[in-house]
Amino acid sequence: MTLLRSRAAATGLALLSLFALLALIGPWIAGDPSAFVGAPHQPPSSAHWLGTSGQGQDVLAQTVAGARVTLVVGFVVGVAVVALAAAIALTAAYAGGWIDDALALVINVFLLLPGLPLAVVLAAYLPPGPLTIALVLVITGWAWHARVLRAQAAAVREKEYVQAAIVGGEHPLRIVAVEMLPNLLPVLASSFIGATTYAIAAQVGLEFLGLGDPGRVTWGTNLYWAANDAALMTGSWWLFVPTGACIALVGFALVLVNMGVDELADPRLAAHGRGAGVCVATVVRRPRG
Repeated sequence: MTLLRSRAAATGLALLSLFALLALIGPWIAGDPSAFVGAPHQPPSSAHWLGTSGQGQDVLAQTVAGARVTLVVGFVVGVAVVALAAAIALTAAYAGGWIDDALALVINVFLLLPGLPLAVVLAAYLPPGPLTIALVLVITGWAWHARVLRAQAAAVREKEYVQAAIVGGEHPLRIVAVEMLPNLLPVLASSFIGATTYAIAAQVGLEFLGLGDPGRVTWGTNLYWAANDAALMTGSWWLFVPTGACIALVGFALVLVNMGVDELADPRLAAHGRGAGVCVATVVRRPRG
């Protein structure tokens, strides 16, 4: 089956495509998010569909503009984390011996480090901005995925066709790229989705704590300024609900895509779901007595 045949994955990809389009062209439609367009703390109206911020800026424009940086950082971190984890895992699995032991030790050391406190410390001492946050999230997020991929890659290395390629004298890079890597694609896809979800959530959390660039419009800084403007205390729900809903929808979409990847890797999951539906239908139609 293809990924699009999964209803969950198709729905998730549709949502992600919508947000990608929003991030791409939205700022030109919604207007300048930094422009002062009205009185502060104005509720949603026909003039400003999502109201105004504590400084009198349009909340819709800020929500739309915030999608661009947040999603770019999230997906860039996802790609970087998976690339780094895959490179280390494949090297360890193929080389074996002391190289595998050394890389496994490095992975375990990073796993022992407390991820969130380390991210907070690094973000606090490095120059604020999206690049800093992306770097921090890659440093703190690659090890878990490398551990999973290393175990999978080690199992693939023991396959007969891989051993035959090694005995045949094929170049190590070709063996890794052609014989081993394709068999790890479902795991790589799941790792990418998990890393992206973690990156978006952690990025928003760090910026909400004030560790980002408050002068840049992102979903995290939107929540940061909403907290500074005492949105909860004043009942200005429109300052944080739109941004929070967007973050939740993106996370939900990524979960749906991950479900489709799991079904693609193991068709029995999809078959089990269809079989359960048939069983329920059979029980419902069974006559009494």
